[in-house]
Amino acid sequence: MSHEDRALAFACRMPKAELHVHIEGTLEPDLAFRLARRNGLTLPFADEQALHAAKAFTDLQSFLDLYYACAAVLRTEQDFADLMTAYLARARDDHVVHAEIFFDPQTHTARGVPIGTVIAGLDQGRRTAAREWGITTRLILCFLRHLSEDEALATWAEAQPFLDSIDGFGLDSSERDHPPRHFARVFAQARALGKPVVAHAGEEGPPDFITEALDILKVARIDHGVRAVEDDAVLARLVAERVPLTVCPLSNVRLCVYPTMREHALPRLLAAGARVTINSDDPAYFGGYLNDNIRAVQAAFGFDIETWARMGRDSLEASFAPAGDITRWVEELERLRRSACAA
Repeated sequence: MSHEDRALAFACRMPKAELHVHIEGTLEPDLAFRLARRNGLTLPFADEQALHAAKAFTDLQSFLDLYYACAAVLRTEQDFADLMTAYLARARDDHVVHAEIFFDPQTHTARGVPIGTVIAGLDQGRRTAAREWGITTRLILCFLRHLSEDEALATWAEAQPFLDSIDGFGLDSSERDHPPRHFARVFAQARALGKPVVAHAGEEGPPDFITEALDILKVARIDHGVRAVEDDAVLARLVAERVPLTVCPLSNVRLCVYPTMREHALPRLLAAGARVTINSDDPAYFGGYLNDNIRAVQAAFGFDIETWARMGRDSLEASFAPAGDITRWVEELERLRRSACAA
């Protein structure tokens, strides 16, 4: 086995955390059609093959249009439980020991689905995964940035009875023309609870959006952040302050941030010393789950075991999991690293 193949085998097998995955973006076509039938709904696609064919995205908005159309089949607590369980089963197969999962309540409350139904179903799926597979999770409520901050504040108010189930807050949806500063008030309220906050920045938006997310929203992590390489000062700050980036390689290529994987900024981020983690974003739409992203990255760049171990450690240490769990996972990763290097 070549050095590159050994590195790939290690990366796929190592314990890792997924820090950037949208639960609505894990809705596979077979489950979407099954839920549609269960709820007496009709998807705007003839069959699963037609739905797959619709995934020829030209930008983030073209993806979001399909994403919201498919999310309409999610109606009941059991629907959300089935969605969460299906994702976590795939995460288990990829040796994910901890997942921090985004959900978009505004996508569902706009259709008349109560936020309590969404959260109860997701919690049911999380409990199943914890009981059966030992996967720990955190649930991060995201505000949709293409809607107003007043609408985000209304969602904040709706979420108050369910704060025990919400482990953090984020900002997602179409980044272009929707800077982080527009959500300063709602993020200040989230931080006042003592819960961590994160934000999508520097994917479609410019490096300045990364700076706003850090200075105005005071986020603990930057989701995506790949356009930091376009501004030396922003990149240097991320490195100096050890701000984790939750990079989603297949997503970046499928949404035309980069024409091909070989043109991705990942090697430049690593060379600069950034804390990079690999994630799947919306895997049902972008070509695969966490280990699929790892395989695509390895095919493009041929990283060694040490580089993958570094990204694996960063994923665990950048998580919001308890310190004791992180220590245990990192020790297991180090044991596997030593074994792989000795092989």
